[in-house]
Amino acid sequence: MIEGGTGGATTGTGLEFERTVDFQDLLRQIPGYTIKPVHGRAGEGVFFHGKLIARCFRKNSFYGYLEENKVQWKSIISKKLLPDDALLVIVRETLFIIEVKYQQVAGSVDEKLQTCDFKRKQYLKLVSNLGLKVEYVYVLNDWFKNPSYKDVLDYIHSVNCHYQFNTLPLAWLGMPTELP
Repeated sequence: MIEGGTGGATTGTGLEFERTVDFQDLLRQIPGYTIKPVHGRAGEGVFFHGKLIARCFRKNSFYGYLEENKVQWKSIISKKLLPDDALLVIVRETLFIIEVKYQQVAGSVDEKLQTCDFKRKQYLKLVSNLGLKVEYVYVLNDWFKNPSYKDVLDYIHSVNCHYQFNTLPLAWLGMPTELP
């Protein structure tokens, strides 16, 4: 990770994250991928060589998706969760909640990492009637490789959540990297 860098997809097989990264912009930089609205639908469509393969949601647009599917979120959870980014990979029937955590000094992010189990379960409650699975993943910078984070990183895995350092491989998400 380069201090003050701009980020970008460098290999076409993964999304390289940095401090001020925009998830959708990273996807746009990968050859064959385009991001654009899907007529009459919430969020943005993710297209690979013209074929809709996923949908992206930010913050409140996720609730537009729930509304499209007649999910009454207020009757399911008591407080709205606003994902940094959510990616619905259509072929996997999986909603990925993607949280980018960039840290250079100890601070409040430390405790936020411990909330993934609760949040994953809340999202699962919201989409389980739609037949979707939920994966909660943190994209962390190298700060979190410090041995003082071993327990929290172990915890993340123990509650069926995930983390990656600096990158999010497309194959891990179930998204294509080349034409079949």
